[in-house]
Amino acid sequence: MTFDELKEKAHSLPLKPGVYIMQDKANTVIYVGKAKALKNRVSQYFQDQSRHTEKTRAMVSQIDHFDVIIADSEFEALVLECSLIKRHQPKYNILLKDSKGYPYICLALKEEYPRFSLASRAEEDGARYFGPYGSRGNTQNIIDAICAALRLPTCRKKFPRDIGKERPCLNHHMGNCDAWCREDRTGEEYQERISQAVRLLEGKFDEVGEELLGEMEQAAEDLRFEKAAELRDRYKAIELLSKRQKVVACAMADTDVAGFHRGEAKSCFSVLHYVDGELAAKDMELFDTPMEEEENEIVSSLIKQYYGGRGNLPRQILLPCDIGDEAPMMRMLSEAAGRKVTIITPQRGAKMDLIRLANTNAREEVERATTREERQNKLLELLGKMLGLPEPPDRMESYDISNTGSSDIVASMVVFQGGKPRKRDYRHFKIKNQEGPDDYSAMDEVLTRRFQRYLDGDEKFNVCPDILLIDGGVTHANVAVRVLEKLGLSIPVFGMVKDGRHRTRALVTPEGREIGIQQNPAIFALIGQIQEETHRFAIEFHRLQRSKNSYHSALDDIPGVGKARRAQLLKHFKSIKNIRAASLAELEEVVPKNTAKAVYEYFRSFLEKKEPKELQTDSAGHDV
Repeated sequence: MTFDELKEKAHSLPLKPGVYIMQDKANTVIYVGKAKALKNRVSQYFQDQSRHTEKTRAMVSQIDHFDVIIADSEFEALVLECSLIKRHQPKYNILLKDSKGYPYICLALKEEYPRFSLASRAEEDGARYFGPYGSRGNTQNIIDAICAALRLPTCRKKFPRDIGKERPCLNHHMGNCDAWCREDRTGEEYQERISQAVRLLEGKFDEVGEELLGEMEQAAEDLRFEKAAELRDRYKAIELLSKRQKVVACAMADTDVAGFHRGEAKSCFSVLHYVDGELAAKDMELFDTPMEEEENEIVSSLIKQYYGGRGNLPRQILLPCDIGDEAPMMRMLSEAAGRKVTIITPQRGAKMDLIRLANTNAREEVERATTREERQNKLLELLGKMLGLPEPPDRMESYDISNTGSSDIVASMVVFQGGKPRKRDYRHFKIKNQEGPDDYSAMDEVLTRRFQRYLDGDEKFNVCPDILLIDGGVTHANVAVRVLEKLGLSIPVFGMVKDGRHRTRALVTPEGREIGIQQNPAIFALIGQIQEETHRFAIEFHRLQRSKNSYHSALDDIPGVGKARRAQLLKHFKSIKNIRAASLAELEEVVPKNTAKAVYEYFRSFLEKKEPKELQTDSAGHDV
């Protein structure tokens, strides 16, 4: 379908809730979304493209056709959206990286000496499966903790094949294993220990704990103190394991707190699990590229995926922002849990403090996992994609004009390389070829001088930028394009468009297409920094020129009168008026005769023409 046909189809959709499924020419599902009103939501994709993020523009360019499924309610649309995303894993949806789904703990019951392992899914193979759990890392930690608490083997030996063949390994000497490879250990003892492990995974911690306490007390009565100490240590390990396993299973967690941080190169979704008011565990999910969607869209998508496949859920979930569909999501999670699950977006108080902690964990995870070079490279890569460049821009030059009238018109050239200011390459320009204020003419002159010197091989201008950023709108950008065309150069040009608060709100092409940058905080901050730096550099030079000119004296135009002679004359005569009225003899008393004669004749020439030089005053009130 053509773009116009897609647009027409979108406008013909009903104002009803449902799900829309975007597909490319190969009939691959590339995006799945839900809507309260299908017509309004889907039509937005085929409106003004300048308001879209780069990711959305890329997605829309790949759409060949789309389907919709009308639902009876927003709740049904949410459930259907979650199911379709899980099934199709669309390219342009925000997806958790773990494509293997939620992990299980597998116990191979068919083996004589069964062991625990991590499994991606529950199979019908005669094994016992526990779960699904949260992250794979935490689930593996549970296996390790259970084996350590009950001193089960984690080595590579196979039982009963390797029993009695070698001495016990290091795990036994470290107190982590009861040496099941020795001939004096029986299969019945092993099965009893496995039975305890199974009951722990079933949440029967109190039952197992009471058994161990009974055995410990009996061993103490029998004066088997070494055995009693071993059972005591095992009991304490199981106590610590209790909260940890409950949290990973999400079966008895009171509260989950979600946090999110978007970095330049990576973003992180964090979930803190609380049991009985205590932080017991956390999950972290890193994303390699920054996401362009609004925070509420990102959090909503991640929450649906994180909790959508679980049967055991916390009683309440705290979110860092309003996601817009809390009500249907609470209903979906409550039905999955078989009890009420509450979703809260706190604004203040203790719960808001928990959100800040979750966000801080997410931010620190991003900072830990991201180098400065990665941040800059990803930022420039994203900027290049937004601007439609074949490669990320390394060297960016920005230009601005500063004036307060017809005099002292100046321009600044600021250079950013690798996303950072390169101050040694900054340049100032004095506008030479115009009388009154004309920013377009001034920009033409500055760019012509800059790139002509590049063509002439001037070592101060011998590097060609990857893009030009011009402070101003479409007309300023077109001035730059004309200069480059005149000189036979081809460099991408973009104007920096400001809002009412003098902040750069968008970039604009010479053709007039606006590229929004406010959706991405990192890009917005970079372009804003470049614009502010360019403006600052121009203003400072302009003020310097005005300051110099404000102290310009008529004496400066007289040959032979330098700074020292001018100071002598002004100190003695107090003003230009008195110097002009002085006789030659009076002047000779202050400065050498040749200088006095030059000053005398200079002012007499004006008196004879009756065109006295217009006087100026300095900041102290002196005539200059």
